[in-house]
Amino acid sequence: QVQLKESGGGLVQAGGSLRLSCAASGRTFSLYALGWFRRAPGKEREFVAAINRSGETTYYADSVQGRFAISRDNAKNTADLQMNSLKPADTAVYYCAARAAPGYSGRHASYDYWGQGTQVTVSS
Repeated sequence: QVQLKESGGGLVQAGGSLRLSCAASGRTFSLYALGWFRRAPGKEREFVAAINRSGETTYYADSVQGRFAISRDNAKNTADLQMNSLKPADTAVYYCAARAAPGYSGRHASYDYWGQGTQVTVSS
């Protein structure tokens, strides 16, 4: 089992950057593929980015491709989401998720563990 906690959210102007972090408990962090999802007010949960358990392969939603970068440090039990060129449409609660499988997935139902989320607000 793994517990996840996000941090790094906040208020930023359009065009700015934020770096979200996901800290995980447990000694088997490297066995989990990770994903970032978001939920904007009144909208469904949306896939943002994912990374396999070794960190060699990443996958992005079209809406963030080229602007966001996911990474992980298995030695530190952390995963980050670097968000650049932020837009008001990126405003949402961002969630870190883990799945007990080697490969990544864009489907939220594929993930077994979730953090409580961190708010990101982008002003125009």
